[in-house]
Amino acid sequence: MFSKGRYRARVAQTVEDVCAAQHLRGQAFHGKDRADIADCDAFDALCTHFLIEDILADKLVCCFRLLPLKGGTEIGRSYSAQFYELSALQGFEGPMVEMGRFCIHPAARDPDILRVAWAAVTRFVDDTGVELLFGCSSFKGTDAGTYRDAFAMLKDRHLAPRRWLPRVKAPDVFRFAQTLRRCRPDTRRALQGMPPLLRTYLMMGGWVSDHAVVDGQMNTLHVFTGVEIKAIPATRKRLLRAVAQEVA
Repeated sequence: MFSKGRYRARVAQTVEDVCAAQHLRGQAFHGKDRADIADCDAFDALCTHFLIEDILADKLVCCFRLLPLKGGTEIGRSYSAQFYELSALQGFEGPMVEMGRFCIHPAARDPDILRVAWAAVTRFVDDTGVELLFGCSSFKGTDAGTYRDAFAMLKDRHLAPRRWLPRVKAPDVFRFAQTLRRCRPDTRRALQGMPPLLRTYLMMGGWVSDHAVVDGQMNTLHVFTGVEIKAIPATRKRLLRAVAQEVA
């Protein structure tokens, strides 16, 4: 457990903690007026859940879950493997962790929430020797045209190395690398359309699949996203660790 200002990060310890995270996910993913809807699946029982709480308001404002894997031979156990053909990553030898169901309360706007969340992730990665952080990064809605510039930028600058490239598995996908091969993105519109979590991944040198999965159940488009820890720029590593250290 640690805190910065009014925010505290901790690992869920009880069934009630996990239920609180599931209800926050329900609001974030299914609408703020649907507080009665709990977002849950079979992976919840396998993961470590992190809670970011507003101490002053006594309120949960952010949550996510982590699924540690010993290496690429276990990639088939991940949530992402339901949607992406990840056999290329079976050859990755180092420890991995999948981050999933990341969400912030719809009414929360303070950037310190995201900073505290990343401080928690950074500490976990450093403490456990993780070499690959991965997950699904989601765009709201299923209309790919809304994010044309963002996808064009991913195609131009951030595709996965060929040796790790995820292949198509889901029945409904948007093959943006192929469809937008002649499209040149408008940088401003691209960054405006990029989800905050994905922007953070990319600033760390992250890479994405060449296609987005159309997830009608969650009403999202998502791309597989990976960050090789050794490839994070040195200046970015120092910034992340500085934030983690200043959170006491």
